Amino acid sequence: MKISTKGRYALRMLLDLAENQKDGYVALKDIAQRQGISKKYLEQIIPILNRSDILKTTRGFQGGYRLSKSPDRYTVGQILRLTEGNLSPVACLDHDPVECERSPYCATLPVWQGLCRVINQYLDGITLQDILDQEREKYTHDYMI
Repeated sequence: MKISTKGRYALRMLLDLAENQKDGYVALKDIAQRQGISKKYLEQIIPILNRSDILKTTRGFQGGYRLSKSPDRYTVGQILRLTEGNLSPVACLDHDPVECERSPYCATLPVWQGLCRVINQYLDGITLQDILDQEREKYTHDYMI
């Protein structure tokens, strides 16, 4: 399984919004500049996020985007599922129940199911706030006398 550019950029964009939420609504051009991502690419991600009520949007001079909830309410797994679809490591797990005709006899199916479970548990256990806290912690101990 590889996470696409869309998934990685969506995560970076939402982290940027979480980090800058004190500024109110944040312009897409500012996110694009800080993250080194083209504004046009972010414009393609916005509709996906808007459909899921992750973002609040306002137009006009002070327009932009902000998270609709606090950063501790969004998991990496939730964000990646929006942009990537499901996070199954193999196609036969794309549906529940498994639709593969070989599933009753497949010796490897439990391996893939276990991997899928671990991936989802891991990504659902990390929030945007966790990532922000980890970054702050990294720089808190990075001082010189």
